[in-house]
Amino acid sequence: MPPTPSGEPLFRVVRGTADESELAALAVVLLALNSPEPMPAPVTPLAAWRRPAYTHPTSWREAA
Repeated sequence: MPPTPSGEPLFRVVRGTADESELAALAVVLLALNSPEPMPAPVTPLAAWRRPAYTHPTSWREAA
C-alpha cells in the first residue's frame, strides 16, 4: 500500500489474528480503495415506497 502524502501508511496491523470475516472485510475495503471510480449507490424506485398495502378487489365499495 503506498504511503499517504504525509509519508505515513494508510493503516497498520498492531496485533492480533484476524478470522475469515475480518479478512473479508479488509479485502473489500482494499478493493474499494483501489477502484478507479466510486461505485454507484443502488437505486430504489420511488414507486416501490409508495405502493399501498394489499386491498381486497371489492374494497372500493366499502370506502364509499
